[in-house]
Amino acid sequence: MTSNTRREDKQPPEPTSLITSLPKDVIFDILTRLPRYEYSTLSLVSKHFRSLVRSPELYERRSLIGVTEPFFYALFYDSQSRNTRWNILHRKATAISAWPLFTRYPLWIVMEALYRLHTVEQLPSMPVPMSNPIADIIDGRIYVIGDHYEESKKVMVVFNTESQLWELVTTKLNIEFGHTCLTRYAVMDGKLYMRDNVQSNVYEPKKCKWERENEERLNFHNWRNASVVDNILYYYDFDNCWNKLRSYDPKQRYWGVVEGLEESLPKTRHSYWTGTASCGGKLALVFPNEGWRTSYLRCAEISLEKREEGEIWGKFEWRDQVLVDENLYMKNFLAVMV
Repeated sequence: MTSNTRREDKQPPEPTSLITSLPKDVIFDILTRLPRYEYSTLSLVSKHFRSLVRSPELYERRSLIGVTEPFFYALFYDSQSRNTRWNILHRKATAISAWPLFTRYPLWIVMEALYRLHTVEQLPSMPVPMSNPIADIIDGRIYVIGDHYEESKKVMVVFNTESQLWELVTTKLNIEFGHTCLTRYAVMDGKLYMRDNVQSNVYEPKKCKWERENEERLNFHNWRNASVVDNILYYYDFDNCWNKLRSYDPKQRYWGVVEGLEESLPKTRHSYWTGTASCGGKLALVFPNEGWRTSYLRCAEISLEKREEGEIWGKFEWRDQVLVDENLYMKNFLAVMV
């Protein structure tokens, strides 16, 4: 009688207990096959799960077996605290939400963080203090360009992500730039392009030299907040209410309009900030509903197809809106496959 009672009182183990009793390698194999949007729920189960889904080893494994998803990062300026802060625009199964990620980190540090699989790592101090920087990655090096604090010239420094050191040589730009802002640069074919109010300039790392871009067609449109997918530049043109997604092929030296999106692209006027980002061969698009101060952002992911005639057609993979505080101003937008 006593033995039967004991058997009846014995409860089956909780599913979470069964999982946590497995070897760590087996748990990681299970987690790598789950969608990333499920990790937020798992992190609430226990401290153990929270540590697992935050482990860099998990994302290294996902990368090794090719299980990656696009994650989007938005830089906001908070008019109340007067600080900038990064948020992750977290895509769920049917929606997208904004999570605080990290604050007060410059753009080049964030790029290093994303380059290292979703972790934040403070870099050594730059060899030259600068303001108004822009940054991008070419072949494992972060190129940072900005205004020298003490000299009225732009300078460029390079951080080697493999050696984790700034390059010894600080490059003073050998050409004069006009007004160049954070939104007018892109990397195409292993070269860094920057556009001012008049023309474009190009830096080729192999030559370690800046040159004027002689191709006038690239300057035909006032491109900004652009991104490059499969070596083609894309930007959202809302000037004069065009509301078109434009493309530029550097090999063909031709501007085009991405077809198939006319009826679905949201209409916006006087939008101060509209951004694009490359993510796994697709294009992410984000912009405020109206103006540059907004209570929500429009986000979308677009697949691209180049047809035999040379036309590029786009298709919305998903579209959504994300609520943000009214005191936040959009300043930058990045995407990474994690």
